Amino acid sequence: MVLILAGTPIGNIGDASARLLLTLQQAKVIAAEDTRTLLKLANHLGIKLNAELISLNEQNELQKLDRLVEIAATANLVLVSDAGMPTISDPGFALVRACSEQGVEIQVVPGPSSVIAALAVSGLSTDRFSFEGFIPRKSGERKKFFQKLATETRTMIFFESPHRITESLEDAATVFGAERKASLSRELTKKFEETLRGTLLELADLAKDLKGEMVLVVAGAEQTQISPEDLIDEVLKLRSQGSSLKDAARAVANEYGASTSELYDLALKAKPSS
Repeated sequence: MVLILAGTPIGNIGDASARLLLTLQQAKVIAAEDTRTLLKLANHLGIKLNAELISLNEQNELQKLDRLVEIAATANLVLVSDAGMPTISDPGFALVRACSEQGVEIQVVPGPSSVIAALAVSGLSTDRFSFEGFIPRKSGERKKFFQKLATETRTMIFFESPHRITESLEDAATVFGAERKASLSRELTKKFEETLRGTLLELADLAKDLKGEMVLVVAGAEQTQISPEDLIDEVLKLRSQGSSLKDAARAVANEYGASTSELYDLALKAKPSS
């Protein structure tokens, strides 16, 4: 049978898809992060649930794993979180992995994602990005966390609480640099949805009185451009260690994203005559 991961609205009830409604209405068993939240959602959607409801949260997921895998192996099991996609900073990862290991088919009913929504409206590069989840609570841990990402060139996406957003932005500015571009989205899809854009230091000042769930998007570090001339010594070093000039040029070009032929020609001219 099938484990169905069903995405639910992250704020605006109008984002619930027709497929989500049908999936919930037809479900016989639903595992929900909070069954009360699921019942409220069904009420807002105007549908009646005819399913057995099972609570699945961070505290009980491992204890209920065997039973849920057994259910998914014999009947369709629907998994929902309180908002957004299950398993994305929400319970469900252990269940998906266990079902996969047992050969249970896994399907998805796509739904809204605050990660992608915040990235899309950020005004920052969207071609390559990384989701880094929740920012650590303590300043020392935050700085170490950010330091590990200091050279990350992809756009980075973080979750943060309104109670700590100012401190997190200040620590991010300390590590990444005050002028690093960023955006801060709050209450996505809700009545008071807002996205602020600017430098990390500017956002730290603007965020002091903000409320609601936050998604912080930070531009990646700028890639340092290295000229081919700066790489010749590395090519010649590999050559002196026994590589052919062509192989040395290719290895250095692959490492730095340079042109093999250009490095080869430059190294050939720089190569000491024997």
